[in-house]
Amino acid sequence: MDLTSRTIFIISGDPVTAQGCIGELEAFGGRYRTPVAASVEEARRKMGRSAPAAVFLDESAIGFGLGDDTLECSVALLSETAPVVVAAAPEKQAGMAFLITSGAVDFVARTGRYLPIVAGMLDRRVRMAERVTGMVQFSRDERDELSGDFGEILRHEVNNPLTGILGNTELLLARRDRLPPSAVERLETIAELAVRLRETVRRLSNAWDERHEHAGPA
Repeated sequence: MDLTSRTIFIISGDPVTAQGCIGELEAFGGRYRTPVAASVEEARRKMGRSAPAAVFLDESAIGFGLGDDTLECSVALLSETAPVVVAAAPEKQAGMAFLITSGAVDFVARTGRYLPIVAGMLDRRVRMAERVTGMVQFSRDERDELSGDFGEILRHEVNNPLTGILGNTELLLARRDRLPPSAVERLETIAELAVRLRETVRRLSNAWDERHEHAGPA
């Protein structure tokens, strides 16, 4: 297995949390490459052009680097690159409702023994990404076996970049008073088209799921 395709980037300002997450991932038995960064800014520098399979963002990393913004802004930025699993105070979940419902972000309340939950979500994200990249290499029988998951794969993997587009567009529109009218108009068009595309993905994936359910086992 190429470890570059099994990279889970861990972003945490707390070394104990970072090592705890790595330990929980090892318990799943998957061989993961787990680079660590103390801030979002540091993580983006280390990533370069190599996108990880998934990202774990611990709330302790927010504000750790000079370039870090709010939790919502950081999550929107990271979701352009890969699916993000966020661990934060429970009250922060409402502020990320849009990102979570889009399918590109998973939220875990940072209370109790939350790291096993985080690790499980990260493991699931990586395995789903492997299904997407590996389907074209599988035999016909293997592709038939995986075909029932295509609707879910479509929702997660296409919605991921769409969420990044929408999230950053909304961040810019929140400062519309500083932008020229022509720029605001273009941003609103981008948001409208992204929403339409997301709705198309939703309808296609639902239609696929219904078709597969009605077809039943071969």
